[in-house]
Amino acid sequence: MRVYTDKKETELKQVVCNCCRKNLLVENGFLKEECIRVEHDFGFFGTRDGISHGFDLCEDCYQKLIEGFSVPVDEWERKELL
Repeated sequence: MRVYTDKKETELKQVVCNCCRKNLLVENGFLKEECIRVEHDFGFFGTRDGISHGFDLCEDCYQKLIEGFSVPVDEWERKELL
């Protein structure tokens, strides 16, 4: 869950893991901890047509989530981090 200083979402104030409620470190409007942000717009042919969801997971909760997958996630090493 993300909290901003204003409705225009110009400066990040707080990030909370939607799973465990851990407050992630935010300094001067910048997230200083690893976090997985998921945003999805549901389209047609489902039960959530026209609905959007967004959530944040801390690194520990993300690890627990993917450990439960039947098919492992794709993983590769990036050469550049920008």
